[in-house]
Amino acid sequence: MGIGGNLSSDQLSFFNSQGYLVMESFSSPEEIESMRKRMEQLLNEFDPSSSASVFSTKNQQRTSDDYFYESAEKVSFFFEEKAFDDDGNLKQPKQLSINKVGHALHENEPVFKKVSCSNKMSSLLHSFGYKRPVIIQSMYIFKQPGIGGEVVPHQDNSFLITEPATCTGLWLALEDATITNGCLWAIPGSHKDGLVRKFIRDENGVHFDRPSPSYDQKDFIPIEVKAGTLVVIHGNLIHQSFENQSSTSRHAYSLHVVDTDGCKWAAENWIRRNVDPEPLYVS
Repeated sequence: MGIGGNLSSDQLSFFNSQGYLVMESFSSPEEIESMRKRMEQLLNEFDPSSSASVFSTKNQQRTSDDYFYESAEKVSFFFEEKAFDDDGNLKQPKQLSINKVGHALHENEPVFKKVSCSNKMSSLLHSFGYKRPVIIQSMYIFKQPGIGGEVVPHQDNSFLITEPATCTGLWLALEDATITNGCLWAIPGSHKDGLVRKFIRDENGVHFDRPSPSYDQKDFIPIEVKAGTLVVIHGNLIHQSFENQSSTSRHAYSLHVVDTDGCKWAAENWIRRNVDPEPLYVS
């Protein structure tokens, strides 16, 4: 298969049975370099004193502030949990303290918009049966050396809820992702078991509607990939990543897409947009 997004029957069959698909050389070295350079510029311009938001998949209540909510339509910076000392000061340079930048890079930053809204990305989504795909959020994830935080087992449909469920994750490796530096792990076929819980927003802030099930780590497999590889993730696939305890970072660019054709956007979503995003079309 070429990188245009026209999937073969074997690829579609693998995705439908396993819940994920690895697409090597999806992005060129030039595309990767352009995103990394632009993010470096954004970090250099970022004033850490303007935000004290910490991202954590273990304690989501800490993200239930206005900064988190407003990030749906902005470019916002979220620190690693282990970036600060006991006095609240950064223990290392800001460039090595950020967990992720999100959630609207694909709308507000031309370099990221070009990659996110490319014809090959749109064509890929239509290959999966999307009629009117919309990118609902984007994230640049750093997985910092030594402090890159764990992402606990989860399903993307928990966080971006449509009725019926339509979320797909698109995870683009900007650096080689290995077991050592915190690659993705997934339970193949787990997407067939349905949605286990929802991350909702109500008068009490943001929280899950029920506790997380327990998982046997023996059921997970590592997804080690080279830079430029795109991993397509079914919205119900159970996946995770461990802390990065190595000296090597693991940069990635992640998109989440939903279908807006025949689907209803659930009112309890944490994302409450003022302006609906534009759908992707194949030119």
